[in-house]
Amino acid sequence: MAAISSCVFAVSAFPCRTAQSQDWSEKVFPVKAHDFGAVAVAAKTEFRFPVHNPYSQPLHIQSVRASCGCTTPIIENQYVQPGETGAILARFNTGTFRGKKGATLTVVVDQPFYAETRLVVDGYIRSDMVFHPGEISFGRTTQGESSAKTTKILYAGRSDWQVTDVVSNKPWLLPTFKQISRGSGRADYEITVVIQEDAPQGFFQDELTVVTNDRSMPRVPLRVSGQVESLLSISPQSIALGSVKPGQAISKRLVIRSQEPVLIDSIECEGWDVKFDRPTAESTTFLLDVTFTPTEAVGNDRKPVVISTSGAKSVQAKALLTADVRSE
Repeated sequence: MAAISSCVFAVSAFPCRTAQSQDWSEKVFPVKAHDFGAVAVAAKTEFRFPVHNPYSQPLHIQSVRASCGCTTPIIENQYVQPGETGAILARFNTGTFRGKKGATLTVVVDQPFYAETRLVVDGYIRSDMVFHPGEISFGRTTQGESSAKTTKILYAGRSDWQVTDVVSNKPWLLPTFKQISRGSGRADYEITVVIQEDAPQGFFQDELTVVTNDRSMPRVPLRVSGQVESLLSISPQSIALGSVKPGQAISKRLVIRSQEPVLIDSIECEGWDVKFDRPTAESTTFLLDVTFTPTEAVGNDRKPVVISTSGAKSVQAKALLTADVRSE
């Protein structure tokens, strides 16, 4: 089987630009190649190439094309504003291709100047191993609650093939596996993944590693994703106090909502004295006038405001306080 060519990189530009100096692509595309490794049939396999704009004008990605149908490129941010970072998503089409595959993605930029660059992906799509479904997606889950999802591994090949382990690099993401059938060169396994109660708030996208006794390709990635939402939500998320003198009290109204009735126990911020009228009854919505007074905070201060509830199911939520604390 022919080997995939190594990463090729080229730049072209209008002569008057001289490619805006030959190192433009190093600044805009810090990653130009990605190897997916060995992946299973139907596994959801994607990689985001970061696109950074170091210029003072918007950067516009005109187009991107792939040299092989095994990879679908998607421009996630057609315009990347100055100082920001966008992405080009490379999706490996594991459902329709098999074996050693790779593609060159030609990216055309036409603002703030015209230029081209090439990104490279490759990998090996196993024909003997299928994930069904190809990804474990938890969707939205509530922080503090355990949640479980499953997928199956369908294998056809060696009679002695086995899954020996499933490894997670997150302590709150716990996988287990069990064999559910075997015979005539086939083996089926079920993988169960549990999000524990201490999972951090926010979106996550990670990979488990399925370890087998296949010596040539013993490790196969399995994508896991989801959104862990707090029982509490705070508005505004960014509490901007502006210029504040030491000891000066600033009052802000916070709206706190909960998926279940709770009782607000404390509101704390390091370096600040925080005062509010503590509610005496549980509710799902609170409108609180909170007073912030700097005690140890100085200069440009950015600190998390931590809101905690009491009761059998105590949870926390955070907002960000920003202020410029100066004596003059």
